[in-house]
Amino acid sequence: MSDHRVAFLLYDGVTLLDFAGPAEVFKEANRFGAGYRMVLLSPDGADVTSSLGVRIAVDGAVTAEPAAGTFLVVGADSYPRARVPAALAEAARIPASTAGRVASICTGAFVLAAAGLLDGKRATTHWQVAHELATRCPACRVEPDAIYVRDGRTYTSAGVTAGIDLALALVEEDHGPALARDVARALVVYMQRAGGQSQFSAPLRGAPPRSPAVRTITDRVTANPDGDHSLGELAKHLNVSTRHLTRLFHDELATTPARYVENIRFDLARALLDQGHNATQAATLAGFPSYESMRRVFARKLSISPAAYQRRFGTARR
Repeated sequence: MSDHRVAFLLYDGVTLLDFAGPAEVFKEANRFGAGYRMVLLSPDGADVTSSLGVRIAVDGAVTAEPAAGTFLVVGADSYPRARVPAALAEAARIPASTAGRVASICTGAFVLAAAGLLDGKRATTHWQVAHELATRCPACRVEPDAIYVRDGRTYTSAGVTAGIDLALALVEEDHGPALARDVARALVVYMQRAGGQSQFSAPLRGAPPRSPAVRTITDRVTANPDGDHSLGELAKHLNVSTRHLTRLFHDELATTPARYVENIRFDLARALLDQGHNATQAATLAGFPSYESMRRVFARKLSISPAAYQRRFGTARR
């Protein structure tokens, strides 16, 4: 089998796991018969230092290498916070023009965006900076909940370990599900994890409402999530019409009173599950009318059940 060149673009400050995770997938795939040959590149051919201070020896500069079958841009903490340097964007643009497919890991999407490689495409990145990517790349459609996204020959993945998910998908694309499954088993990872990035994101946060009326309602709901917070009861508490209360919530919080109550209960239920309460207890304490109503909210928001969420995030101990 001829070699499939996998070129990684590395630069100072790269997140080590963004590179090491996918690299392990390709290396493991070779044990099962794949023919990947990994090449490490930097913009100028100089060795780089990762965010952990680990020095990584590269094979050369991007301009000195022949076309890659797969070209991957690794992420770093630097470039969601700062603009991507022109030299780095150009270092991504050059090999991307000849590569069979182009991919980014985590915040590597910011480098692709700076190089103009995401214009007109769907993309994703780490959930914490998805909004920033959408701001910087108005010509692309950011999907903040996706683990990875394919648009034509361009692939983008979510945060850090999602690079492993993406690499497994690329292996499956090249060699079929059986070999990819062998790799996943060998690395003790999911072939395809359930749910999207929402299951890893932080609870509901935001600035307090400016309107005293809305603030009164949000404080009431937060202090007593299991109370009667029907639209009619909330409107009666403020002595306003249900239509007026709905308009206030829309203007202040871009949501409805019912959805706000649901979000507060959802966040509380997640916290209760994290603390070890069972799903029925969490539903009751969080104010859901029933376990089934809580399960439907978890399915809609996280694409997993409360029990599955608790198995993944309740504790690291076995």
